[in-house]
Amino acid sequence: MSRLLRGATIIWVVLRHGLDELLLSNFRHPWLRGLTRVITIGRRLDAPRGQRLREALESLGPIFVKFGQVLSTRRDLLPPDIADELALLQDRVPPFDSDIAVATIERAFRRSIGEIFVSFDRVPVASASIAQVHFAVVRDRAGREREVAVKVLRPGMLPVIDKDVALLRMMAGWVESLSSDGKRLKPREVVAEFDTYLHDELDLVREAANAAQLRRNMEGLDLVLIPEVFWELSHAEVFVMERMKGVPINQVDRLRAAGVDIPKLARDGVTIFFTQVFRDGFFHADMHPGNIQVSLEPANFGRYISLDFGIVGTLTEVDKEYLAQNFVAFFRRDYKRVAELHIESGWVPASTRVNDLEAAIRTVCEPYFDRPLKEISLGMVLLRLFQTSRRFQVEIQPQLVLLQKTLLNIEGLGRQLDPELDLWSTAKPFLEKWMLEQLGPPRLWRELRAEAPQYAKILPDLPRLLHDYLRHKPRDNRAELQELLAAQKRTNRLLQSLLYGGLGFVLGLLAMQLIVRVRLF
Repeated sequence: MSRLLRGATIIWVVLRHGLDELLLSNFRHPWLRGLTRVITIGRRLDAPRGQRLREALESLGPIFVKFGQVLSTRRDLLPPDIADELALLQDRVPPFDSDIAVATIERAFRRSIGEIFVSFDRVPVASASIAQVHFAVVRDRAGREREVAVKVLRPGMLPVIDKDVALLRMMAGWVESLSSDGKRLKPREVVAEFDTYLHDELDLVREAANAAQLRRNMEGLDLVLIPEVFWELSHAEVFVMERMKGVPINQVDRLRAAGVDIPKLARDGVTIFFTQVFRDGFFHADMHPGNIQVSLEPANFGRYISLDFGIVGTLTEVDKEYLAQNFVAFFRRDYKRVAELHIESGWVPASTRVNDLEAAIRTVCEPYFDRPLKEISLGMVLLRLFQTSRRFQVEIQPQLVLLQKTLLNIEGLGRQLDPELDLWSTAKPFLEKWMLEQLGPPRLWRELRAEAPQYAKILPDLPRLLHDYLRHKPRDNRAELQELLAAQKRTNRLLQSLLYGGLGFVLGLLAMQLIVRVRLF
């Protein structure tokens, strides 16, 4: 019954905002398109369709607002006007009662609030759809007082999320069965991806672990600060971290007045992003201005401060190598190689003509090179690439959705900080260096070191295994015995060749790295 009531509410909001016209216009059945014209009679639909969709999502509550935020990153699925409007969605959610927050903390740690904190500010400093944040002071193990931020999960979120996601899943099934582009756009996968994001954000221990991992990865970079996690005060519903003091990155005039080098700040943001993606394969995937600050303290002046680690992205070694090769090929304007990579990866059918795909990619990308960022919309480049992908039946890659979202965030930050920033030339040296590391001796040494324990375990057992096999073999099978002995001799010669040729092999790799460096630079 509750699901039916919620479904009726959604239908009423859809009709009130005229979204039926938007939803039915792409359906392949003529009678559905005819129904659109009948339903819209007598209603005033003066506002743009993107604005009506955004307002409808806001009226349906925080879960639908967050779904709109996630959907805004899928510019492969949406027209530009709708994607731009959804990108304006913000979590303007009223805070919940501070007494409930205190009760949640006391229940999690089974102590009174006075025993846990030296002081606790009952007025929240931030409130979103999933949680809200309070400032507090704790005493650490050394007896020092430390300022902390306490993130408390909004109560009763799991049943609300499950109910709304179930409805979204049902509607995605309708879209997939009725829309002409339904199967290619994978609406069920989009909803499943959204479901995963939400449930990950409901576990604040997971967020604490993400923060700890990013902090460890970024220690040697000296460009970004990640808050320390207080593990003894972390729970699935409560996350206590070091309080960070900075200026929101979108307050550019204030940063400039304080003496921050704004162009350097823009370049540092690009460096942080590509380091997290290609070096670590683990990146902050929610880098909108509300989660990024800049430190003005003398010890860390001009460094980024990252907050909110509920959503992070991960990439495999295969993903990283494929993406790096694509980026380098783009920067070198080697569109044929980009087309070949798409075919080799299976993103497009093997029967695709390389020349046709190369020409399509060149048409999209060539006009944007050698221009400052203020004249380039990376979102528009991606959108045109996605539109081109329909012609070639490119399959959407779910594992890269967060990367696309974060790349658009980086573009927005870069444009706001330094409109003259050349994203291409800033990223190219980093990617070329990364590719050299992947092709040269460092990659070989890492792989040999990783496999060394397995080799050490297997090699000592080989003589005994061979001896046992020969001992239990029937005596009349002399031909097979001689073959095994000959194979053992060949193995010994091979090991000797590898041993004596090792130095020459390493020297050859060094020469290969030098050749690659000359070609790239």
